[in-house]
Amino acid sequence: MSGTISGWEIVIGLEVHLQLATRSKLFSGAATAFGAEPNTQACAIDLALPGTLPVLNRAAVEMAIRFGLAVDAEISPVSVFERKNYFYPDLPKGYQTTQLARPIVGPGHLDIELADGSAKRVRIHHAHLEEDAGKSLHEDFHGLSGIDLNRAGTPLIEIVTEPDLANAEEAVAFARKLHGIVTALGISDGDLSQGSMRFDVNISVRRPGAPLGTRTETKNLNSFRFMERAIHKEVARQIDVLESGGRIVQETRLYDGDSDTARAMRSKEEANDYRYFPCPDLLPLHVDTAWIERLRATQPELPDARRARFAADYGLSDYDAGQLAGDTATAHYFEAAAQAAGDAKLAAKWVMGEIAARLNSADLDIARCPVTPAQLGGLLRRIGDRTISNAIARQVFDALWNGAADADTVIEQQGLRQVSDSGAIAALVDQVIAANPRQVADYRAAPEAKQPKMFGFFVGQVMKASGGKADPRQVNELLAERLARPD
Repeated sequence: MSGTISGWEIVIGLEVHLQLATRSKLFSGAATAFGAEPNTQACAIDLALPGTLPVLNRAAVEMAIRFGLAVDAEISPVSVFERKNYFYPDLPKGYQTTQLARPIVGPGHLDIELADGSAKRVRIHHAHLEEDAGKSLHEDFHGLSGIDLNRAGTPLIEIVTEPDLANAEEAVAFARKLHGIVTALGISDGDLSQGSMRFDVNISVRRPGAPLGTRTETKNLNSFRFMERAIHKEVARQIDVLESGGRIVQETRLYDGDSDTARAMRSKEEANDYRYFPCPDLLPLHVDTAWIERLRATQPELPDARRARFAADYGLSDYDAGQLAGDTATAHYFEAAAQAAGDAKLAAKWVMGEIAARLNSADLDIARCPVTPAQLGGLLRRIGDRTISNAIARQVFDALWNGAADADTVIEQQGLRQVSDSGAIAALVDQVIAANPRQVADYRAAPEAKQPKMFGFFVGQVMKASGGKADPRQVNELLAERLARPD
């Protein structure tokens, strides 16, 4: 895809903050469980109270290494923690323990597929371990802010790309691919709505061939849709400023997805503003080859491999396999539904069709889908054995979505079983033909190319007469036979 708009070239790089799925924090034993009462999961170490010393969480280190292996990155044999000094109300230490000069994960890459079918390699500059800050609370306070330190010290990896992305579509494709990888690895739940994965987008524009322009950073985007909108808005703003004779100021910006508005937050800091220095309380982290290889040997299946398996094992098209394999929760749902249904292609059709549409309409992710894979599988079995038609299946699906226990119960209680008696269907076909002599004459006199559309009228009339319960296959066969007969 082109990154040029009205003679301007767009240059985008991402910084992704990924909350790791450890049970305890990066440097303390305090819990990381989501949803606890404010300030009940912060200990003295998280607050850097006098006399406390941090102890590095081994599980967080292994998660960072697993990520590095997944993106073909270099794993640093020695990495170092530094203190990044700044004041913020929800940062009780007055500094953040992070990595700068020697991060645990070095250069790597991620290949993304674009809408036109082409592929693009996006370089990853590095990924480093760091602790999260707390959270400022504004909603329940009048003229004041509250501070919740439960999140303080939660382990993150920050993933930094090179400025290889040329437009919003590429940025979203990268973000989605990254989300699929980290959830497949099990190193994060990837819940964007709860801040488990947050995106900072660095954007600049320039004339083709010119030096890089001044960049801005739009922080803390927590949905793919908001990221796309924020990029479009910031690109348009920068182009408008430059074409009006102004200049771009290097700054940090915020985007409000609910109101689709953006604003400047503060001037953009440089690294020296933070007075980084090696953390005196933490020794350098040494990772040997044997440790790396043990983790490599136990890496789970990643989306690209899963896509190939779905295509090979289930006979799916490459596109369908990619749609189902990219998101771990969707992949697991599909496989469970396919097993329950005994028909992978039909399960794929429904997961990508009816399920996806309903979830989107209800603003739900698949993990919260009201219809379980077993329930969907039971419904699909009744389509497969022709107990119900596709049209009736959607009626049954409505009932499942609204809390019904299973498809069989809905079918029996509502009398939805498909009419498959050939004699009964033949009687309905004869009734429709007798009631529509003009349409029958027009159909028989019409050119062959026009007949399929006209045929649909008769199918609709028979289905209407049967209350939607007639077997569509038999209806089509009997109608074709009757309409082909001369009077």
